[in-house]
Parts: sequence; structure tokens; C-alpha cells
Amino acid sequence: MRLVRVALAFVAVLALLPQPSLAATPHVLRADLDGVINNITAAYVASEVSRAESDQSGAFLLVLNTPGGISTSMDDIVTSLLNSKVPVIVYVYPSGARAASAGLFVAQAADVVAMAPGTNIGSAHPIDATGADLTGDLGAKVLNDAVTRVRSLASMHGRNADWAEDAVRHSVNISAEEAIRLHVADLEANDVPSLLATLDNRTVSRPSGTLTIHTAGAIVTDEPMPFWQVFLGALIDPTIAALLLLLAAYGIITELTSPGAILPGVVGGIAAVLAVVSLANLPLNIAGALMLIVALGLFVADLKANTHGILSAGGVVALVLGLAFLINTGPVGLGVSPVLIALSGLISFGFFVFFVQRIWIARRRPAAAGSETLVGASGEARQDLAPEGFVFVGGALWKATTSGEPIHAGTPIKVVGRKGLRLEVVPRETATVEPNTTHKEK
Repeated sequence: MRLVRVALAFVAVLALLPQPSLAATPHVLRADLDGVINNITAAYVASEVSRAESDQSGAFLLVLNTPGGISTSMDDIVTSLLNSKVPVIVYVYPSGARAASAGLFVAQAADVVAMAPGTNIGSAHPIDATGADLTGDLGAKVLNDAVTRVRSLASMHGRNADWAEDAVRHSVNISAEEAIRLHVADLEANDVPSLLATLDNRTVSRPSGTLTIHTAGAIVTDEPMPFWQVFLGALIDPTIAALLLLLAAYGIITELTSPGAILPGVVGGIAAVLAVVSLANLPLNIAGALMLIVALGLFVADLKANTHGILSAGGVVALVLGLAFLINTGPVGLGVSPVLIALSGLISFGFFVFFVQRIWIARRRPAAAGSETLVGASGEARQDLAPEGFVFVGGALWKATTSGEPIHAGTPIKVVGRKGLRLEVVPRETATVEPNTTHKEK
């Protein structure tokens, strides 16, 4: 009993001692924006900012590597970062990464901008969806709006607003070392651990007050983009959109020319829906879409008119032009792959001329069945035909007559005509089938 009392006392003392708090360990939520900025990446960043706030993270780390993207999606990301309740760190990483075009605006919206060695930032002059310069009053309005916005973002965080304006007006671009020297970025770091160690206890200013970054020994939670967003992001690609359109066209046309195949129709229908989802998130060129419709019309017309491939050749030309102009080519190199365009033209020509057209012709050919197929068939006399008797043709016995010399049983015969259910036959060695020897049933 004495030992029990001593043990209980020891446990009670341990319980009264201060315990290390897990909550004292700072957390940093990391998200990666790698690639073109679009509405999928904007939704991803917004959701991760909300997650960092709900987790009471010490900071939100956005690892950035982008050539730019859609301006409206950029605005959404900038808004999410500016209104974050936790400090925001944008890190241009790894070496070779860039924060170009819309990426400059995203970076300047952060409380801290860090860059890895070998990275660059800038080239933010606004251009239209085709990649050309905006001119006239519209160009002036867009440029002035972009300049004002980037200056506001840079000034808000105490950075070089003059250089940021120059990056928008003249598309200047600088390395990480120059960005630090010109105070476009705040610091240079080789990797994430060294970056977080350097930023610990740094105070950042906000219009609403100040925030302190707590990152020493932080547990970094990497939240990759969910699978469904990765899937949607993969769909938002001009080449993928073109492939889906072609697959939809092939599947649906194959189903129409071969009713009951089912699988081509199902695949084509699913591809069509995915193509609509993809094109809805891309800068679609109406002229290119109309050209694709013309191509489809020419292919179908060739099936009906049977012009021996002339209309299909025109359809291939329209298809190639439609795919080339389907997506407005912008500053980040949007557009359908030229290799895919060339292959699509060749494959489509072969598909419609040598496959679909053959199926269509075969389906329009009159059905050959029953006794109609017996004219010209060979068989054997099972009775003497003088002039009537039974013959074995096409796996069955038929009544038959001969207009010439009697035919003896066992003699090879050939069908030269038919009257109702009675065949007209001759010996096979003397048989000739005239074009008009087949008669309709009475």
C-alpha cells in the first residue's frame, strides 16, 4: 500500500507540471500555383486561403511559377490574397520559375514577395486575346487600369511602384537579384525552410493594421490541388478541347451510320459534354467554331451525295482552319498544337472517305435475302426434270423447271430465273444468267 501511495503521488505531481503545447507550434499552409492562371487555379487559391484562415495558420505560402493567364482570374486571386486574415507569402520557386504577366500582379498582392535564385519577374504589358497590342481608346483604358492597379498593389506593400509601372507599360523583366536590389521583391531564399526561418517574427503592414509572421519551426502543410480541379484544369487546354471535339464527332457520326453500335455513341456523347466544359473556360474564337461546323456539314454532305471524296477534301480544309483559329492565341501561347491539326486533317479524311462512306453505302444497298439470292446459285437436281422436279439449292429443296433438254437426277444445275416459288434451272455447264431473268413474285 505504501508503494501505491507513492506511485499515485508521483502521477499527481506529473499532472501538475506544465505540458508542452502542440498549439504553440506554428503551422504554415502551402499551395502551389504552377502554370497558366485561369478560373480553376483562382478557385483553388481562394479555397486554400480560406483553409489557412480556418486553421489559424501562421502564414499562407503560395509557391508561384506562371507565365500569366486570364486577367479576370488574376483579379480573383489578387482579391483573395488582399483579404486574407493571415499573412501571405508569395515565393517564386524553384530556380527557373517566373512570375510573368498576371503573375506580377499576384506577387505584388502578397505581404511578402520572395524569389529563388535563377527566377525572374515582370513582362506584364496587357495585350488582347490574339496576342496583339491593344490600341486606341480601349488600349489606353486597359493600360491605364493595369498601371493604376499594379502601382496600388506595390505601394500598399512599400515596394517599387515605378518599376512595377514600367513592367506594365514596357514589359520589362528582371532577375531575382535585380528584384531585391530594386525592391520589387523583399528577399531571396534558396528553399522553403530557409525562407520560413528568415521570415519568423517579421511584421507586415496592412491598411487595417499589422500582422506578425510566425514561421520558426513551422509545420508546413502542403495542400495540393484536389483531383477534380486537376481534371478540370487538364481539360482547359486547347489541344485537349480539340481532341474531345474530334472524338465527339467521330463517335456520334459512327453511331448514326451504324445504329445499335451503342459504344461509339456513348463515347461521343461524353466527349461532347467534356468539350463544352473545356471550351467554356477558353477564349473561343467564333470564326473557328463556325468553320468546324462547316467541316462537319461537308463531311455529312459527302456521305449523302457520294462525291468520291471531293466534299470530304473541302471538309478537311475547313477542319484544319477551324482548329487553327478555334482558340484565340494569347500571351501564354494558347492554341491547338499544329501537329494535332495536321494529324486531325489526315485522320478525318481517311475516316470519312474510307470508313464512314463505306458503311453508309453498305447500309443503303438493298437487302439481299431469301429467294432473291438464288438467281445465279448452283445446286443439284434431286429428281429428273422433264420438265419439272425438285432441286437442292441454297440448303433447301425447291420445285424447279427446265425449258431445255430433260435434266437427270444428280446433275449439277444453275438457277437462271424464278417465278414465284418455282425456280428455272439449266445444267451448270451450259448456264448463262441474263440480267432480266429474275421475276417478281406474284
